[in-house]
Amino acid sequence: MWFDTAGYDAETLSPLLERIADPPFSAILLYPEKAHKIHQAAPGRLRRVLQIDSVAELRSAVEAGWLRAPDEPSWIVASRSVEVLEEAPAHQFERCLRAEVASAGELRDAIELGRRYRWLLLQLKDVTNIPLELAIATLQGGSTSLVRIVSDPQDVDGAILSLGVMESGPDCVMFSPRTAGALDDFLERLKSCRSGKVILSTGTVLRTSSAGMGHRSCVDLVTMFTKTEGMLVGSTSHGGLLCCPEVFPMPYMDLRPFRVNAGAIHSYVYGPGGRTNYLSELRAGSPAMVVGLDGSTRNSRVGRVKTEVRPLRLIEVGFAEDAILNLFLQDDWHVRIYSDRGQPICLSDMKPGDRVLGHLGRPGRHVGIRVDETILER
Repeated sequence: MWFDTAGYDAETLSPLLERIADPPFSAILLYPEKAHKIHQAAPGRLRRVLQIDSVAELRSAVEAGWLRAPDEPSWIVASRSVEVLEEAPAHQFERCLRAEVASAGELRDAIELGRRYRWLLLQLKDVTNIPLELAIATLQGGSTSLVRIVSDPQDVDGAILSLGVMESGPDCVMFSPRTAGALDDFLERLKSCRSGKVILSTGTVLRTSSAGMGHRSCVDLVTMFTKTEGMLVGSTSHGGLLCCPEVFPMPYMDLRPFRVNAGAIHSYVYGPGGRTNYLSELRAGSPAMVVGLDGSTRNSRVGRVKTEVRPLRLIEVGFAEDAILNLFLQDDWHVRIYSDRGQPICLSDMKPGDRVLGHLGRPGRHVGIRVDETILER
């Protein structure tokens, strides 16, 4: 992430400097008239990007003598001027082409010219992500890093979405909230969206038994599961079992690779940021977390939740330190849980002694957020 200091001086920027001192921010964009004082106040780990509009301005900044200490990383000069960028290496600057794009022709020209430099700072006039997708696709595998400008300092959604365009996103996004509240909102949203890991453990099935009729929910996401992914679902806040998506062959039915038959509506389903929701709470747009067999996670959204009355079966699974998890699932052959070998075990075939994957959490939840308290769930 880059941060644009336009409109700031060292004093007005000071309340935000502490917040942008750490990742994900890695660079600040400076302007010659105020660059010196902001440079002195800013944390050393942030790269300095200096906006330069003319060769004369570049030479004046260099002659001022304060630009870079010997132990600092090289500065970056950003400019719309080819003449400025051609002179920059003589003063030990990395180069960044800054370009505004409002048409297909301007996009093509910016990409072709940008290939000559280490960085391409791109501002898109239109709200569509198509130009960004084209730039990412064209520059991938090359030596030019793409930085997308999100101009609206309140557009947290736009900044988050830019980071995920074409799954990988551009190399950087320049987003510069003007208030601490907007910055905190962005950082919190980004934290919850970034992939993390959960610890998966192996448990042993203790018993399964018919549980009669009940309401069960299928969770349909706006993404496709692979054969090594699922969702964590459990009856208590002690943890959940890794339920398979409908990506494995089923007689009489087509595959539904976006779906997990997740169980009875009282169940907890694990989501981003360590939060849980009851299945009954989920609806279109709710955050969702996909979990891989290696514990890796990625975030998605719920597209639909389908709840119907179906026969249920109770599964109880024992883990280390006498932890026991249970889950009510639809009592049918096509409902599956991952084994310790990463293979689907059909619910109708499951028996005591089978080994399955799950996640042990710390008990205690209030509105889906883990809390430290004494709690007994059975």
